[in-house]
Amino acid sequence: MAGPHNRDAKPDRERVRRSHHRPREGGGARRDTRDTPEIQASRDVQDGRRDTKALDRRERREKRVSRDIPGRSPRQKPCSPERRRRIDPSSFTSSERSSNPLSFDSLAKLDAHNEKTSRRTQEQEQLLAPGDKDRGHERQRKEKVTAGRVLKDKAKHRRKSDHGKEKRRVVSGPLAEEGNVRTRGGYVAEESGKKRFGRKCWISVLVVVLLLVILIPVGVYASKKNGGGGGGGSVGSSDDGPEPANENLKNVNENDIPAAAKNTYLDPFTWYDTKDFNVTYTPETIGGLPVMGLDSKWDDSTRANPNVPPLDKEWIYGTMPIRGVNVGGWLSIEPFITPSYFESYKPNQGIIDEYTLTRELGPQKAAKTLERHYSMFIKEEDFKQIQAAGFDHVRIPFSYWAVTTYPGDPYVPKISWRYLLRAIEYCRKYGLRVNLDLHGLPGSQNGWNHSGRLGAIGWLNGTDGALNAQRSLDIHLQMSTFFAQPRYKNVITIYGLANEPKMIALPTAAVLEWESKAAAIVRKSGMQQYLAVGDGFLGLSKWKGQLSDVQNVILDVHQYTIFNKNQINFPHQKKIQYACQGWTEQMKESVSVATGFGPTICGEWSQADTDCALYLNNINTGSRWEGTLPTDDPTTSVTTPRCPPDSGTCSCDKANADPSSYNEEYKQWLMMYAEAQMASFEAGWGWFYWTWATESATQWSWKAGMAAGILPKKTWQRDFNCTANVPDFKDLPENY
Repeated sequence: MAGPHNRDAKPDRERVRRSHHRPREGGGARRDTRDTPEIQASRDVQDGRRDTKALDRRERREKRVSRDIPGRSPRQKPCSPERRRRIDPSSFTSSERSSNPLSFDSLAKLDAHNEKTSRRTQEQEQLLAPGDKDRGHERQRKEKVTAGRVLKDKAKHRRKSDHGKEKRRVVSGPLAEEGNVRTRGGYVAEESGKKRFGRKCWISVLVVVLLLVILIPVGVYASKKNGGGGGGGSVGSSDDGPEPANENLKNVNENDIPAAAKNTYLDPFTWYDTKDFNVTYTPETIGGLPVMGLDSKWDDSTRANPNVPPLDKEWIYGTMPIRGVNVGGWLSIEPFITPSYFESYKPNQGIIDEYTLTRELGPQKAAKTLERHYSMFIKEEDFKQIQAAGFDHVRIPFSYWAVTTYPGDPYVPKISWRYLLRAIEYCRKYGLRVNLDLHGLPGSQNGWNHSGRLGAIGWLNGTDGALNAQRSLDIHLQMSTFFAQPRYKNVITIYGLANEPKMIALPTAAVLEWESKAAAIVRKSGMQQYLAVGDGFLGLSKWKGQLSDVQNVILDVHQYTIFNKNQINFPHQKKIQYACQGWTEQMKESVSVATGFGPTICGEWSQADTDCALYLNNINTGSRWEGTLPTDDPTTSVTTPRCPPDSGTCSCDKANADPSSYNEEYKQWLMMYAEAQMASFEAGWGWFYWTWATESATQWSWKAGMAAGILPKKTWQRDFNCTANVPDFKDLPENY
């Protein structure tokens, strides 16, 4: 709060302002002869004209009787000329100095004058009593403030434009991080406490701007180099794009939304994206799940490509191979697919999965962040491109919080349900059949990050194991009731019960019993589609005769060499041979009820030949390839490199490089490895590639791999089908 000193200073400042524009004879403005020597010195510095005459003029003025300094309280006595000499222009802030250069002569004379003034000041202080010294220092401080105020007023006048308006420097707004405003530095005036910029601050701002200009392009280049532009989306990268226009809201009266529904899931004016949604309000639900957003009509006459039947015609499974792709990391967040959501956090913060991410963000920010991701990561254009690439099926992973959440859950509830329904309609539009995949169950069915929460398995295991198993059945009751509607009969052809239940850690009998109950619920609800169950990593041979009392069940196996420390080190030739021989024989054996389970698909696979992708093995962990993956379990811990023996240094650099840097032989190998797996899995009922889009992991993104020329342009157009001999790739280093 300003004191009496500031109030008294205001009229004097006005008088000084007026004096600067007082006319004189001969034209121009007359200088205020009442200026103190230090103010005049500072003005001379600002004008860049302090020469010998200026110094002589100032010393002559020092001999005059001093007048009251503007801004001084009437109760204060004017200081003596000797005291005024103590005010050194060098004490002013950088914002009060001129940047105009001085001549060498002027600088020399100025230094001599300052030295002379300093000696006089020291001699005078030696004559003062201690009390006088203290009072003198206080007066000196006030004189500096007053002088600074006068100079500031003068600077304002000099910044007047031709129209009399005050010019202002344009500066950027305050920096913000995570919603908190961060204040920048600057000079704080002693009396007013207001912040104003000095030259150092402007230099700092300029440095920051220059750094941004340099670092942003470098960051973009590095991102492309590290990942090859995997398609898909993320915060700050492929999630970027124009905000949804939401044009269809113009035809809706906001007053038509009941008061009880405002600001809820049923209020379309709260939706981030309304494109292709029916925004007419309806409270209708089926199975307790809202139909809001759906149109009442649909068309199943579209086919994905000329090789397959339209949706309203029967697909003959077991005869027609499935050629599908996953849209992973979309409705269920997976760190290696969208690392941008996690890489800004420090290891000690423990942000390692969707559970910890949403807990850290909080309900409102998590909902806003993830809905934008749902809107931007996978769009209609992606389904159009999926169709153009020759796919005929899409597996859509989603998690239980699309339906509901439970006490203590930080997950964003229900919003992903709306985008799941829209995705199904996009698949319908492009003739793509859908495999619904419940990827995350209450309690986590495997303890891996893509189930929502990394850690202990709380499904059919632990204190709440039975409770979470029942919750999962309740979710299937709701979903199967909803998807039993006639509109989904043709477009949804496979319905997954649980993705990758970790049956090597759970009682096999308990999992099979739960799957039998879930199947009964789905059938009772009216769904007759194929049901998919995961092999639980038991191996296909262990499934012969299981679930034989359930009709139309498909066994879903996920095949990767890179997660097996005894297979990741296969040489290039052997990896292709293993796909052509080992996996083909397994599929043939499993698909026959005489020797195996029966209908079998590969629901996930990729062309990656290392486990080097960022966060693939969890956040803040290493890789088997480089031998940097220690765990508490000696059967899975890898502390020595597992690239092929005698191949040299095991490094992830080339595996994570931009595909444009791949040599031609490596590109040929990647293409052949992918084609070998497709041929192998088509010995069963078909396959789903993992996945369509990633932020940076090229060898896990069909979209990016196709653009890089390491995956086919059409799923059925291949040069290799496991009938020819596999080259030895002798010119390709095994550690490439």
